[in-house]
Amino acid sequence: MTAPFQFGLVVRGQAEEGEDISRRFQETLAYVRLADRLGFDSITKTAHYSSYPFQMLQMVPMLARFAAEAPRLRMNAGVLLLPLMSPLHVAEEFATLDVITGGKIILGVGLGYRDVEFKAFGVPRSQRVPRFEANLIAIKRLWTEEKVQMKTRYFELDDASCLPKPLQQPHPPIWVGANADPAIERAARLGDCWYIGPAVEISTIGRQMDLYKRALDAAGKPFPTELPMRREVFVAKSREEAIRLCAPYLGAKYAAYHAWRQDMPEDDRGLGQAFDALIGDRFLIGSPDEVAEQILAIHRKLGVNHLVMSTEWAGMPESLATETIEMIAQELFPRVRQAL
Repeated sequence: MTAPFQFGLVVRGQAEEGEDISRRFQETLAYVRLADRLGFDSITKTAHYSSYPFQMLQMVPMLARFAAEAPRLRMNAGVLLLPLMSPLHVAEEFATLDVITGGKIILGVGLGYRDVEFKAFGVPRSQRVPRFEANLIAIKRLWTEEKVQMKTRYFELDDASCLPKPLQQPHPPIWVGANADPAIERAARLGDCWYIGPAVEISTIGRQMDLYKRALDAAGKPFPTELPMRREVFVAKSREEAIRLCAPYLGAKYAAYHAWRQDMPEDDRGLGQAFDALIGDRFLIGSPDEVAEQILAIHRKLGVNHLVMSTEWAGMPESLATETIEMIAQELFPRVRQAL
């Protein structure tokens, strides 16, 4: 049995260089409160370090604050750069967040790909995969065992404990973000689900879904009841108007991703294309009718039942971001839910 279809909202807490970050913070809190009132199911906070040219408020304190502003919503870490972290630190912080949210935290994790982050944390990029795996195994053990003995090349848990335990049993959902094929196989083996990212073309994801299902079979695991996908989403009265309104901000975001050299599958055409080319098989942009049909096609093709929507980007006026999520809630949600 699959879970009901859910709609999540990405809240980056991100601002342009020189922008008043205190004002942006207050606007972000109002945005989260509005998402709660409009009937969204989850809030996702993104994470990067040294995110020039953007200012970026950090994930864990923001999730804790969001929980106070929108106590009904699930809170998703989307995604924590796990190879950079200590597993005991992550286990205790996210057990605390699970208590703060009343058992509604989601731990989204990923490898990371930016050299500036690995160098700053003193983690060789060549170690990111084994560190990721060891850290994730350790976190699950710390959440579910009284005391943990575990020695690796990167850390030692010598009768280490995580108290309090998370409220969710056996532990909070672990969503593993993955773009590359080996990472998708890892998501099947170690995660509760594959957290499908926003950047890869949907045609490529169709091929990767077959890979994911084979990896689940090899691990002896069923297809997850909850399958999340993050996508860039923007709606307006027409497709032409939607593109006109969002292109300056979304285009700048993807130019930054391209400059950061985000990992992409070999059969994806990449992020270094003109904005018009990026739209085709990557973003969900158009009128409510058009975007609803795009969402339903993804659901039918891939089994996605939790769409995590990025609808605002650095520099976008808060009034436009607010109008967008109001239209999504009032016109897009009903179309999708009625069709399902």
